[in-house]
Amino acid sequence: MTDFTTSRGRPLPLGVSPTPDGANFVLLCRHGTDVRLLILPPHGGSKPIAEYVLDSRKNRTGDHWHIRVHGLPDTFCYGWKVDGPSGPKHRFDPSRILLDPAATLISGAETWANTCEIDPERTSRRSLYHRTREYDWEDDAPPLTPHEDSIIYELHVRGFTCDPSSEVVHPGTFAGLVEKIDYLKWLGVTAVELLPIHEFDECDCPFFNPKTGEKMTNFWGYNSIAFAAPKAAYAASSKTHGQIHEFRDMVKAFHKAGIEVILDVVFNHTGEGDDRGRTFSFRGLDNELYYLLDDHGRYLNFSGCGNTVNCNHPVVRDLLMTALRYWGGSMHVDGFRFDLASILGRDRRGNVLVDPPVIEMIAEDGVLADTKLIAEPWDAAGLYQVGGFPFGRRWSEWNGRYRDDVRRFWRGESGLAGALASRLCGSADIYQWSGRLPKHSVNFITAHDGFTLNDLYCYNGKHNELNGEQNRDGSNENYSWNCGVEGPTDNPEINRLRQRLAKNMMATLLLSQGVPMILSGDEFLRTQQGNNNAWCHDNEISWVDWKLAESNKDFLRFVREMIWFRRRHPALRRRHFFRGTIDPSEWGGQHAGPFPTGGPVRPGEAGRMDDSGRVKASSTLRRPRVPALPNDDQPLHDIVWHGVEPFEPDFGQYSRTLAYTIDGRFTGREGEADYDPDVDFYVAMNAHHESVRFRVPSAPSGRAWRRAIDTGAESPRDFLAEGERPAVHPGMYLSLLPFSVVVLVSVR
Repeated sequence: MTDFTTSRGRPLPLGVSPTPDGANFVLLCRHGTDVRLLILPPHGGSKPIAEYVLDSRKNRTGDHWHIRVHGLPDTFCYGWKVDGPSGPKHRFDPSRILLDPAATLISGAETWANTCEIDPERTSRRSLYHRTREYDWEDDAPPLTPHEDSIIYELHVRGFTCDPSSEVVHPGTFAGLVEKIDYLKWLGVTAVELLPIHEFDECDCPFFNPKTGEKMTNFWGYNSIAFAAPKAAYAASSKTHGQIHEFRDMVKAFHKAGIEVILDVVFNHTGEGDDRGRTFSFRGLDNELYYLLDDHGRYLNFSGCGNTVNCNHPVVRDLLMTALRYWGGSMHVDGFRFDLASILGRDRRGNVLVDPPVIEMIAEDGVLADTKLIAEPWDAAGLYQVGGFPFGRRWSEWNGRYRDDVRRFWRGESGLAGALASRLCGSADIYQWSGRLPKHSVNFITAHDGFTLNDLYCYNGKHNELNGEQNRDGSNENYSWNCGVEGPTDNPEINRLRQRLAKNMMATLLLSQGVPMILSGDEFLRTQQGNNNAWCHDNEISWVDWKLAESNKDFLRFVREMIWFRRRHPALRRRHFFRGTIDPSEWGGQHAGPFPTGGPVRPGEAGRMDDSGRVKASSTLRRPRVPALPNDDQPLHDIVWHGVEPFEPDFGQYSRTLAYTIDGRFTGREGEADYDPDVDFYVAMNAHHESVRFRVPSAPSGRAWRRAIDTGAESPRDFLAEGERPAVHPGMYLSLLPFSVVVLVSVR
């Protein structure tokens, strides 16, 4: 035992903080009666080089236990042992060395999954302190991309570059992501959303591959054990404790490329699981404080993962806020996506709060004021808050309704034209009632949880047999369609249909108001072999196969062109909802301010519904004179709905078509310094199993039409550059192939 000298220390901040000759240690533990600090060698282990029993009078201030240790080396591990009262709500174990909840470095898992067999209880993981040089951020500044201009790209740090086809020097790491920045910049995305990168237990998977007998891993990482520590196994420099600086290098490199970094944070549960789970820290420090428990001490499970964090307890709120401020302030992260965020709105008994304190604190925090906050607005216990997440003016949401309605329309279900119209307009029917804007809807077709875009049109049902749960896991309703054959096929007609449907999905996503999110690899049709819950696969099922970027280069080209098409046209990225009819007297060509927010023309408002379910044109949607000029007495419309005939939209129960025009003079940004009138758009969508002819209306501004996009055409005719676009005249008929989209743009 090394005899360092000690003193009382100070009660803040929590965790370990450097002093000129050592470190100050602080632990929050309310019910503990015997608290011990262990100083361990830099490589960890269980044999301490020093151990200190903290005096409850000398080393305690309120619930904070603290001690200052002098003469410590620059690198060491440490841990806590705590004993306390017994009872159904307490789980004190004085033999267990506990992690520090405030730790920013964890040792013992520097190599991915290397402890799964040799340390099945993961008792070797230790809190780590490493004194290092101050990081040089240079002139790093956040891109601060406006929400409505964002295009989010969701990826897994390991899975994105782990496959040999990625050809990176440091596969599966933060450094490996830096090597792919040029590709992401070329693709056109403005933000990467990283699946959990804080320390988690990848060995915590009880299942075995039934085909190979291999033990599975918790690949996704939704089982946190330290909220503020970047995962060592994701750093090429982890052997020298360089994960913090490597993460910062990655963020700085993304920022130089104009790309934001958003973290997927998991605050709703931890990797300690239920009664059968392992103890890392929270359970052994103060089980009753950190978790929701019933009167018998059983864990309330609103997460579906065994436990639920007591998020609205003041102590836990402070822990979560400290972690968020660390990532936002010290690590320069640009935003957060909150897993199962509705759990943040439950009280200690699991009841739903009207104004949850922790959600308000996150929304109002000064350090986080410029960060993007994205909620997954549901939980595993049935709470579903899409459009109604608390303090929503600050929060965006994953729009699950968007995903489901768009999927159902494009697999050929009838009666969804009206729902699709609302989704294309930013889901005003969901968000506008609370004073929110299109930017609050994060639109997505696919995400890490579910089918990939390719598999959405290759499989009718999930194929999760290799997960080891007899195909019981994963969603049973995916709104997918195999186009006639389950799985891969050599049938060229089916393959053309599948690719056309995938193009339709990408086109719809990137033409919709709101914020689009793309799943990594979808841009070149990555497959998970029909697995819609690949959380446990650290193999080719989850890894991005970069060879597909070449074999599916035509599809990749289409997606990239669609991304940049969206970025070029502000009318597709409105800051306000469509108004429908605009009085010409409000617009004198140089409008002084933005138009008042308003909703889109909704089904039923666009015309009179007859007994057959067809919508006939109303007097307010009569065809305007051409050209419709400022100060003309004719009503103007920022959006007009059509059917196969102009001004005759069909939102009936049998409809499988939709068409509309957008007036490019109204971009939702009028009156702003960067306001620039856009081109007009005509979009026609056919989800029938047969071709349908659409008659083309005049452009709202009277300019000539050109065909830019046709998902029914073979590459490169599916997306044409400006100088290659053929003219289309008003009154002409466009024949849309089954399941296809056509987009016309007006000549400037």
